[in-house]
Amino acid sequence: MQSMPDLKLVVEEKRGAIDVFTLWLPRIGVASAFLFIGITKFNNDPRGEWFKIFEQIGLGQWFRYFTGAMQVTGAILLLPRWTLTIGAAMLACTMVGAIFVDIFVAHAIGYAFLPLVLLGMIVAVWFAGRFGAGSAAPSDQSSFSRS
Repeated sequence: MQSMPDLKLVVEEKRGAIDVFTLWLPRIGVASAFLFIGITKFNNDPRGEWFKIFEQIGLGQWFRYFTGAMQVTGAILLLPRWTLTIGAAMLACTMVGAIFVDIFVAHAIGYAFLPLVLLGMIVAVWFAGRFGAGSAAPSDQSSFSRS
């Protein structure tokens, strides 16, 4: 009796130019914004806005440098696919901290809106990069076999 050959069904998604554009444009935009925001935290001018904000927080200026480093590093890690989750987590932590500071330290609930919007953008970019069109790795492909 002859054995039947294995039947394999592999699902492949092809990325079009629009898919690549819609996946990368928001990611580059969010990474660029946080790269800029993070770099501005390294300004040592005591009359600067970040200097005053971190004085009000009360943890010292080292915390301003730490936050800036987290944002610059998170922005860079947001770009490659294999570090997307780490970068998004780093940026999300800085935004949760900013929301906390705006509400509980500065007592300015309205100021918490911008970090909340940025947090939503980080989550959206992470979700699109992790689960969006064409994001499945070759090892995640479905295959069925029949003997």
